[in-house]
Amino acid sequence: MGFKLIALGLLTGLLTGAFFALFDVPIPAPPELPGLMGIVGIYLGYKAVEAADLSVPVLESLGF
Repeated sequence: MGFKLIALGLLTGLLTGAFFALFDVPIPAPPELPGLMGIVGIYLGYKAVEAADLSVPVLESLGF
């Protein structure tokens, strides 16, 4: 993942957040730090399992 892509993602988020604030629309994310850290935790947990190369084929286990 390149720095350019990360910077573009951050810029997109900043512009989107500014848009929501400008038009007084609630953001579609937790407005408090603990909620935001929960989202970061979900992402980090996903990446940790992905890095460990673990998976459970749920649909296959259910017979689909």
